[in-house]
Amino acid sequence: MAQVEEHVSNKQILASRYITGYPKQTDMYSKNSTITLQLPSDAASESVLVKNLVLSCDPYMRGSKRTDRNSLFSSLSPDSPVVGYGVCKVLDSKHPDFKKGDLVWGITKWEEYSIITKTDSFIKIEHTDVPLSYYTGLLGMPGMTAYAGFYEVGFPKKGDYVFISSAFGAVGQLVGQLAKLLGCYVVGSAGSKYKVDILKNKFGFDEAFNYKEEQDLDATLKKYFPNGIDIYFDNVGGDMLEAALVNMRRLGRIVVAGMISQYELDEPQGIKNLVNIVFKQIKVDAFTVYDYYHLYPKFLDTILPYIREGKITYVEDIANGIESGPAALEAMFTGKSSGKQVILLANE
Repeated sequence: MAQVEEHVSNKQILASRYITGYPKQTDMYSKNSTITLQLPSDAASESVLVKNLVLSCDPYMRGSKRTDRNSLFSSLSPDSPVVGYGVCKVLDSKHPDFKKGDLVWGITKWEEYSIITKTDSFIKIEHTDVPLSYYTGLLGMPGMTAYAGFYEVGFPKKGDYVFISSAFGAVGQLVGQLAKLLGCYVVGSAGSKYKVDILKNKFGFDEAFNYKEEQDLDATLKKYFPNGIDIYFDNVGGDMLEAALVNMRRLGRIVVAGMISQYELDEPQGIKNLVNIVFKQIKVDAFTVYDYYHLYPKFLDTILPYIREGKITYVEDIANGIESGPAALEAMFTGKSSGKQVILLANE
């Protein structure tokens, strides 16, 4: 007797157009479709059908009318589901490494159910004694960015003076706590008093400041780092990077999370920056996390015990339901999120 295929509703969030800059709610729209909870017979080899449980909002999800050669995928393509990181449950699989019931994290689509044909990004979740949402942040791509950038690029040592911009973000939260655990002096910048208070009182930063209230970033950094900065973990570029360069110590290290497109040697500021870099022998390294995923098991061995022992904590802003996705993404870009922005679709 032929098996009866089960069709279910599949809510989706799609991009309405090509955009430039930060996405707004009006750049996306919702759509209802149906899907069969079984891979079609002609599905590509190694395809998987997943139920999306948690979706992630991340800073790389900007719009662009052109393909970025440094990006592995485009998050916003007209009339296609938004693409980003998420936590998923496997419902059907043609992939030898994933079976029905497995929990995975990786690149998926903003919809309730997805057929994923490119599964290279998927990593099986082995540890479920922590919130699954952590695999979109603390134990996912942002966490790996923090770990690789701090340890593998920044080469920290006990007693270093560390400055982190956008320290309340998904990456900055972890960088600061790792630096404190190592015995560094840590200062972070954020965009509100609430975030500054969390940095100091929950994450244990030595100092933090609201960059929106500072008129002279150079003077601000000199106040917090009278002897200079050893490691600057840059999440924003622009004026903050310019100010940090002036305040770096000799042999300091600047870690740029992502590509270094913000850092251009333009006249006249660029010449001043170049002089600082050469004279002080400052090391400036831009990196992408994709080059460090082979360290993920080592990363888990380091971070999971800290979480279980309460030595590392994390703040999330959880929006409920896929319909809340566009507002959540806009909130993340406008600084209104009160933690790592995630969207909860289902508990399993």
